[in-house]
Amino acid sequence: MLYLIAYHLGFPSVLNLFRYLSFRTGAAVATALLIGLLIGPKFIGWLRVRQGKGQPIRTDGPQTHLAKRGTPTMGGLMILTSLMLSLLLWMDLSNPFVWACMFVTFGFGMIGFLDDYDKVRKASTAGVSGKVRLLGEFAIAGIASWIILSQSSTELYVPFFSWIHPDLGYFYILFAAFTIVAFGNAVNLTDGLDGLATMPVVIASMAFMLIAYLAGNKVFATYLGIPHIPGAGELAIFCGAMIGAGLAFLWFNAPPAAVFMGDTGSLALGGALGAIAVTAHHELVLGIIGGLFVIEALSVIIQVFFFKRTGKRVFKMAPIHHHFEQLGWSEPTVVIRFWIIAFVLALAGLATLKLR
Repeated sequence: MLYLIAYHLGFPSVLNLFRYLSFRTGAAVATALLIGLLIGPKFIGWLRVRQGKGQPIRTDGPQTHLAKRGTPTMGGLMILTSLMLSLLLWMDLSNPFVWACMFVTFGFGMIGFLDDYDKVRKASTAGVSGKVRLLGEFAIAGIASWIILSQSSTELYVPFFSWIHPDLGYFYILFAAFTIVAFGNAVNLTDGLDGLATMPVVIASMAFMLIAYLAGNKVFATYLGIPHIPGAGELAIFCGAMIGAGLAFLWFNAPPAAVFMGDTGSLALGGALGAIAVTAHHELVLGIIGGLFVIEALSVIIQVFFFKRTGKRVFKMAPIHHHFEQLGWSEPTVVIRFWIIAFVLALAGLATLKLR
């Protein structure tokens, strides 16, 4: 909104700063962070009053988690509030990529909210049917993918091999939608310990803030041999707002958590990262940068597959962060070590920009 106002005024005097992605990205980080920190205490207090018993805790999970009963959930609403307000203030709202990514973020957040609300209302960990959730997610992701790809190519770019970029045609929409849905649910599965999902999302957002900027700049994109997507640079601001909103939430979500983000936050943030990766044509690189989320999701898939086939478990408990808890690692130890893994994987993903 502020960018369009400055644009129509001709960027006079100090408003000339609004031309620069770097300035608006920094402003988006600060705005989302400030809003999140300001609304956090009252928002958490309101959730406690409204939810009563708070987040239902798995009885078959680690016994140490039973002490978390009563902790309010749906903290993702706090993330969405600070994120969306920051985006509306600082982004170029005439950019279709912006609206596609916001559509995914808000849509996935609302699906997560319905799931969280159902769990709290029924005092059960079941929530909304998985099939209904997936149907809604694919509908949202499909629409967003169509919008994104109507503004860019349908070529799939492969990391390390800049000369390999097959044109998938309309199949790309299905691939893009799958990427968004898969990553939304991968982040959702990771959100099982205090702060575990939040910081890796911030780290991945930092990496994609750089990737989006480079993909949107023709000179840098050509030099690095990555796809140039006109307008994608605007999503650096989106990533900046995610960083600010994530850090603000982490202030209250750090162990011992005063609030959980719930599916409202995890689905929204994961879907947003997937949509940004699709826009920048770095879907495969997302699998490296967000490798921690991929590992968490694969651990569940492997556990379920082998248990159904053999009746035996590969891990003591899935997702894999619970496996390490069962091995005797304390919750803070698991969280900090997984943060380190997320940071290393983000660096590995960024290395693909040059290793071609």
